[in-house]
Amino acid sequence: MSLDEWLAWEYEGGLTEWVDGEAYVYMSNTAEHQRIVGFLSRLLGLWCEWRAAGTVMTAPYAMLSRSGRAGREPDVMFISREHRERVQSLHLLGAPDLIVEVVSDDSVTRDLTTKLIEYQAAGVAEYWIVDSRPGHQQAQFFVLDGPRYREVEDGEDGVYRSATVLGFWLDTAWLWDEEPRALVAFEAIRASASTT
Repeated sequence: MSLDEWLAWEYEGGLTEWVDGEAYVYMSNTAEHQRIVGFLSRLLGLWCEWRAAGTVMTAPYAMLSRSGRAGREPDVMFISREHRERVQSLHLLGAPDLIVEVVSDDSVTRDLTTKLIEYQAAGVAEYWIVDSRPGHQQAQFFVLDGPRYREVEDGEDGVYRSATVLGFWLDTAWLWDEEPRALVAFEAIRASASTT
């Protein structure tokens, strides 16, 4: 299947991605996966709207990487105002500033290895991997340092401060809340931004 055929394909069964001329179909997401994606996209969206920082996109919306050889549909993407020309009608042409992938049972190797390598090569400045599977709950944060990703730990207070979404931080405990409240979290971030 060509890239144009994949972009025009109206598959109704769930997430698809295109790599080296082949289309891949993945299983539907869990409620936990959708809860985290929804929370992070709303929270980042509120911050971006307040700061006029850029655009937040969610799957299904493709980004082209590896010199046009792969079309991925990341769970959440942040594209800064400086790179807004990359947002095209059918896909993102070039790397977003930040990608978040939420790990599913069928995406462990893909998110932790394959995509990490692809996103690093594509120049994605920051990559978050959130694993919500029972017994695996953790968040990993990678920042591009030259040609390679460097893993960055959250602070002792459980807060991770984004390297690309300036002023934005995330209390990782929010990710595991059964009913995360994006507006409450945003107000906490905004209040701390107002005092600095």
